[in-house]
Formats: sequence, structure tokens, C-alpha cells
Amino acid sequence: MSLLQALILGLVQGLTEFLPVSSSGHLVLVQKVLGVVDQGITFEIVVHFGTLLSVVIYFWKVLWKMLLSILPPFRPDLARERKMIGLLAIGTIPAVVIGLSFKDVFERVYESPIVVSLLLLVTGTVLFLPRIVSARKKEGAEVKLSSAIAMGIGQAIAILPGISRSGSTIVSGMLSGTKSEDAAEFSFLLAIPAIAGAMVLAVDDMIEQGIESSLLHNYIAGGVVAFISGLIAIYSVLAAVRKGRFEWFAYYCFAAGIGFFLWFKFGAGAV
Repeated sequence: MSLLQALILGLVQGLTEFLPVSSSGHLVLVQKVLGVVDQGITFEIVVHFGTLLSVVIYFWKVLWKMLLSILPPFRPDLARERKMIGLLAIGTIPAVVIGLSFKDVFERVYESPIVVSLLLLVTGTVLFLPRIVSARKKEGAEVKLSSAIAMGIGQAIAILPGISRSGSTIVSGMLSGTKSEDAAEFSFLLAIPAIAGAMVLAVDDMIEQGIESSLLHNYIAGGVVAFISGLIAIYSVLAAVRKGRFEWFAYYCFAAGIGFFLWFKFGAGAV
């Protein structure tokens, strides 16, 4: 993997981790286009750390209050933050259960760029649901137990490359009656245990494979780009949600899904 490839993949990871267009799907497809056979587990961990850092930096005030809420003495004014921790824990469970139970199935999908391309079309359709389904008209509530479970299930389904994690979780929250901005914030916070968990699970493989010291500067460059682009993506998604233009990302998913499908089915990348 060259420095340019590392920068491109870092940019793709950072932007698509939070934009509702599927980071895993884009990484699979872009790697195939660039001819990167194996980006290496170390690079994967570094760029994921970059995106994790971006969401932690953006929401540091919220996270700080959540930390204070579970430290004695338990302050009454931080009851909402304590409740949020519980909801995030509940929302994380579906991804853990489904991810471990169907790991082999998900891994097989990663090997098929055509299937991943088609799943981008599914993501595009999902992003339109809040406009189509009347449940959006009833939005206005904060995140509650039912919406946390719905968003958790959405995150679990998004383990499939091509299905957007942020898209499926935010839409699930909106359709369950949660205010769009609250659904977006909960989605980003829900990404923290998801990304951190994926990194922890990959550490053993990294230790086993070792670190290619000659590529260390490529890894760092990719991680820095992932961090910066991750912050940009968070700002972009929240702005789109506030303006009621979240489904605009659907048009990109349709275009990307069709474009990649044609490339791998009939074009130079035909498999």
C-alpha cells in the first residue's frame, strides 16, 4: 500500500464512517478499484482510531457529563446523562449478538463487490424512508428505550458492507418517533463502543501479524486524514439533519451503487 493509497483510504474511512453512505462498503469497493489486496490489520486499526478520536473530540462535553453522572455523589441534574449511558449499552447489544452469531455470513459478503454495490442501493432506499413513512410527522421525543433498541438493530444490520451504520441508526431513530437531531447525536455516540469494540477485537490479529515498520508513516498519514475527514463528516451530517435534507445522501448512494455495480459487472473491474 502506497502513501497515496493510504491517504485515499483514510479519507474514505473518515468521511463514510459518519456520512450515511457505508464506510465498510466504500472501503471494500475502493480497495478493489485501487487494487489494494490487503490494507493490513494495523492500518485498519489506525484509521478506525482516527474516526473514533473525531467523534470523541466533537462530543467531548457530552461524554464528560456522562462520566460525571456515574461518579459519586450522583447529581440529580445529570440524570439524563446516566439514562443515556444505559440506552447506549442497550443499543450496543444487538450488534454484538448478531455480529458474533453471523460473522461468517458477513465476511462472505465482503468478498463480493457486486453484492456490496447493490447494498448501497438498499441504503439509498432506507434514507428516503423518513420522507415516505408518516412516522416522521410524529417526531419530537428524546431517545427512549424503544428507539434505542430500534437503532441498535439498525446498527447490527449495518455490519453488512454497503448498509450505512449512521444512516440505518438515524433513520431507525426518526421512524421510532425520536427527534432527528437527537437520533443523529445518539447514532454518533453509539458509534464509540462499536468502533472501539472492533478495534479491540482486531488487536490480537495485529500482534500476531506484526507491524510493518516501513509502512508506519503511511498508517499515521491515513489515520490523520481519517480523523480530519471524520470531523468534517460529523458536522456535515448534523447540518443536513437540522435542515431536513438527510435524504440527499440517498442520491449519492444510488449513483455510487449503480456506478460500482456497472464497474464490477461489466467494466474494467469485472469479476
